[in-house]
Amino acid sequence: MSDLPPSPPVDPDRVARQRHFAISLFRLSGAFIVMFGFLAIAQRFSWVQGTKAKAFGTIMVLTGLFQFVIVPRLLAALFRKRPPE
Repeated sequence: MSDLPPSPPVDPDRVARQRHFAISLFRLSGAFIVMFGFLAIAQRFSWVQGTKAKAFGTIMVLTGLFQFVIVPRLLAALFRKRPPE
């Protein structure tokens, strides 16, 4: 009753491409968040001005840097620990 169909074979090259794509996507989105934060600090948006813009921009820049530098390293370490199943 609990017979499951066999899982398809895992292609290590395909898994490596998917992991590289995920890491690259996090880096790219982190760079965009950093640029958005610098634009907010420069008060280029009408919806946030003054000291609020500087605080908001600083938070965005720090978040973007974390996503650009730290998250890809964490993902790479995670991917090294678990071989493809």
